[in-house]
Amino acid sequence: MGSGQALHKRALLGSGSGSAWALSYSLIMRFFRRKIAVVVVLAYVFFSLYAAYSVFFSRKVVSRVHRVVKKGSADNSKAAEEEWNPWEEEERAESITVLQKRREAYRSYQERIAKSRPKRYKVQILGKAAIGLYLWEHILEGPLNPTDKTGQWREGEIQSGKINFSFYTGPAVVQGHVPLDTDSVVLVLNGREQQKISYSIQWLQHVQALVQAHTISRVAVVLLGSEQCTNDWISPYLKRQGGFVDLLFLVYDSPWVNDKDVFQWPLGVATYRHFPVVTPNTQMVSSARPYICNFLGTVYKNSSRESLMGILKQNGLEKECLTNAREKWLPQETADTSRQYQMALAQSDLTLCPVGVNTECYRLYEACAYGSVPVVEDVLTPGACADGRSSPLRLLKDAGAPFIFLKDWKELPAILEKERVMSQAEKTERRMRLLEWYTGFRQQMKDKFTEVLEEAFFKLS
Repeated sequence: MGSGQALHKRALLGSGSGSAWALSYSLIMRFFRRKIAVVVVLAYVFFSLYAAYSVFFSRKVVSRVHRVVKKGSADNSKAAEEEWNPWEEEERAESITVLQKRREAYRSYQERIAKSRPKRYKVQILGKAAIGLYLWEHILEGPLNPTDKTGQWREGEIQSGKINFSFYTGPAVVQGHVPLDTDSVVLVLNGREQQKISYSIQWLQHVQALVQAHTISRVAVVLLGSEQCTNDWISPYLKRQGGFVDLLFLVYDSPWVNDKDVFQWPLGVATYRHFPVVTPNTQMVSSARPYICNFLGTVYKNSSRESLMGILKQNGLEKECLTNAREKWLPQETADTSRQYQMALAQSDLTLCPVGVNTECYRLYEACAYGSVPVVEDVLTPGACADGRSSPLRLLKDAGAPFIFLKDWKELPAILEKERVMSQAEKTERRMRLLEWYTGFRQQMKDKFTEVLEEAFFKLS
């Protein structure tokens, strides 16, 4: 064998050992890569489990100690300040306290307003007599809807003092069909004649049943009483006689009046004849009137009215005084007779008021409404309507009514002679004084009515 062949053999031997080394190296590297992959996978799994535990199972504790931040990480410091404020709980508690104080102050303010606001009480008036309209429209000055005077059902509301009054009237206001929104009721009744008394008793018995059922607890009655002051039929219903009526407002000079539970009430105008609420104006006060006096009414045989007409005729006063006498009393007015009567009042300086069955009559109040001074026959009529020296017309006299009083119609010519020489300025001043008195009288009755109910019903004194 030559030297070339020997070299070739060494080369082949060298080449075999290199391949074995390379194979060993490859196996070793593959083993390490697997180890590294396993480690990486285990690390990933470990950190995943740790992260899940931190999120779902660990409790976050906020320390009140300031975080240490590297000087160069200004952004990290700003973020840290936004995420956490060591005084946050104190500030929140303080804001809640301030809010509570504001709410308490507002609540206290509302309570003070409620206490300072006057308390209102409700009283319901059932007008089952024509004088109820005088009480409501002329005294209390309340509205009525509908305005049609022939309405079957009319109602209104008004405030007086601490009372909210509601009023119901009309033929359709019947027992058991009136909505009661209060336990305090005023019943307006007519007791002038037996038929009216029977109807009034039915209403009283109805209200008594409501009292016994505890639907109503306080009751007052405004009564157009007998012209002879014989009102014994209502006595058993008064509380002082064991009944349920707390207060009685009674027309005419009854000796029952004591200003404790029985009070005198004015007759007023003839609302059953639709006498209106008259509003004075400048012309009514200051204009000259063509007649000295007037008398339009029924003249009964052998009465003072017959004497009055005789005196007017004997002294030639029929031309100066507007008169229209009739022999029979008519309960209803026509539109024409109503207009004539009101025109007579408005065109006369004086209105002659002779007595009828009672000294107090509608004419007194109707003359006042038009500023025509009543000339009143100041004598007692038969019956029990007398109490004290001021009767008759005790209520009007006590209120200082600026009327002309006489005891006999023979005094009339001298009175009319004074009228002839009186200047227009003097008549205007007297007329104004009468209108002001009548306005004040109605206000006085309104105040008295309200105050009596407040004290008796609600103990406000």
